[in-house]
Amino acid sequence: MKTKLIIWDQLIEKGFHNLNNLFYNLTTPALYEQAIRRREGLIAHLGPLVTRTGQHTGRSPNDKFIVKEPSSENNIWWGKINRPFDEEHFNKLYNKMLSYAENKDLYVQDCFAGTDPNYRLPIRIITETAWHNLFARNMFVLPKNNEELKQHNPEYTVIDFPYLQADVEEDGTNSPVFIVVHLGKKLVLIGGTSYAGEIKKSIFTVMNYLLPMKNVMAMHCSANIGKDGDVAVLFGLSGTGKTTLSADPNRRLIGDDEHGWSDDGVFNFEGGCYAKVIRLSKEAEPDIYETTRKFGTILENVEMDIKTRHIDLFDDSLTENTRASYPLTHIKNIEPSGMGGNAKNIIMLTADAFGVLPPIAKLTPEQAMYHFISGYTAKVAGTEKGITEPVATFSACFGAPFMPLHPSKYAKLLGEKIERHNANCWLINTGWSGGPYGVGKRMKIQYTRAMLNAALSGELDDVETQTDPFFGLRIPKNINGVPADVLNPRNTWEDKSKYDEAAKKLANMFHENFKEYEDGVDKNIIAAGPNKF
Repeated sequence: MKTKLIIWDQLIEKGFHNLNNLFYNLTTPALYEQAIRRREGLIAHLGPLVTRTGQHTGRSPNDKFIVKEPSSENNIWWGKINRPFDEEHFNKLYNKMLSYAENKDLYVQDCFAGTDPNYRLPIRIITETAWHNLFARNMFVLPKNNEELKQHNPEYTVIDFPYLQADVEEDGTNSPVFIVVHLGKKLVLIGGTSYAGEIKKSIFTVMNYLLPMKNVMAMHCSANIGKDGDVAVLFGLSGTGKTTLSADPNRRLIGDDEHGWSDDGVFNFEGGCYAKVIRLSKEAEPDIYETTRKFGTILENVEMDIKTRHIDLFDDSLTENTRASYPLTHIKNIEPSGMGGNAKNIIMLTADAFGVLPPIAKLTPEQAMYHFISGYTAKVAGTEKGITEPVATFSACFGAPFMPLHPSKYAKLLGEKIERHNANCWLINTGWSGGPYGVGKRMKIQYTRAMLNAALSGELDDVETQTDPFFGLRIPKNINGVPADVLNPRNTWEDKSKYDEAAKKLANMFHENFKEYEDGVDKNIIAAGPNKF
C-alpha cells in the first residue's frame, strides 16, 4: 500500500497545504465509523447507512460546466448542456477549495473508472465527508490488491466539498452549487451540493469524452449476459428501468448504468449500482430490495423509524428520488469481471408520459439510430432539481447531460456496432398505458419483463407484427404472459380519438426535435422517424 508520505506529497503538488488528518483508502467498516462519529448518517436495521442530502436530492444540471481551454474546446459540443466556464474563474474556484481544505480532515479513495484494463481510467476522489468517500468506494472499481493500489497513478482527480458554496458574482457560477470539469488539468470540482450522484456523473462525463477518441462507444446503459453468453445493453435515462430490468435472475449483471463497447466487447465503467428505491417491491424486484437490507449500502433520503431503525421505502416525504448505492457484489447474479462480449440485443428504454408508444417494438437499424439520437423519454420526478412530475423530453443518445461530444460521434459508433455484429434492436416503453400521465397507469413491471425476456430469448424473431400508423413501429401481436390488447397502445385508451391526437402530437415533437441533427445524419435515418402530421 502507498505510504501516507507519498499521498501527502501528491496532494501538495495539487496545491493542498496545512491539512489536518488524511484518511486514505479506508475500508467500508472504517468509513462507517467515521460517518457515524461525524453524525453524517445513521445505521438502519440489518446495516445500511442512511444519509440525507439536504435540499439537493437530485442532480443540478444548470450548475455543471466544462472549462473552455485549448486542449479540448474544439471537441466539445457547446450549448445548453455543455456550458463553458473560463479558466480565470476556474482558478479562483480551485484556490477557494484549497483554502477551504486547510485544517480540515480529508478522505481519499484511489480507484478506477472501467473494468477493462485496456481502457480503465485511474481516478482519485477527495471528499470532506466520509459517506461521500464510501459512495466512491461503492461506485467505482477498486484496486484488486495492495500491489495494484501501490502502482495506482491517478489521471483524473475529483474534489468534492459539499459544504463549500460558490459566490455567484465572484466565481461565475449560476448558483452556490458548482460542478466544473477541466479536461486539460484533469480536475473536477464539486461544491454546494451533498447529492453524491454528481461524483459518479462527472467521471461518466470524462469517460464519454475520452473513449470515443479511442473508437470505443461510451453508453448510458445497463448490460447483462445470458446463459449462452449473449450480451444485452439497455439504454435509458434515470427512471426508465435500466437498473430494474438488468437485474435478472436468469442473466448475469455486468452493470446497471454506464458502459463502454470496444472491439472486444461491452465493459462496465463502475463497480457498483445507484438504484432508485422509492416504492421498491420485494416481490417485483427482489434482488435490489435485498440490497437495502445489507451492510455497505448507502440509502439516500430514505425515511427510517428512529427507534426501530426500520426503513420505509414507500415514504416520499423527502424526495421521489430516494437512492441506494451498493457494490455489485451485493447482487447475487453478477459477472465478476464486469465485462462481456459484443452485444446481441440493444434495448432502448423510454418512459412515455403521453402513453402512446407501444410497450415493445422491433426496430430496423435505421429506426434504432433515429431513436438513439432522439433519446425520447420523460424526466421522472426527483431525478433533477425542480422536477416534481414526469415531463416529456428528448435527450440525445439517452444521456445528453453527460455527453461532451456532438451526438453524431456516439451515433456513428453505435451504427458501426449494430452493422458489424448484426445486433437486434428494440424499443421498450416502461411509461404509461391507457392514457397520459395522470390518466393512464404505468406499465406493469411483470409485463415489461415478459416482453424483454421474449425479445432476448429469440421468441420474437419470427412473431407476427403489425405496423402502427403514427410511428412506423412493428408491434408484436402476441407475447406469452402479456395480454394482447396491451401490446397495441391504442387499444388501451377508452377514447381512441384522444389517442390519435396525442400520437400525432408526439410524432410532430420527434420531427421538431430532430431538426437539430438532420444536417449530419443520413437520409435513411431521417426517413425512419415517425410519420408527419
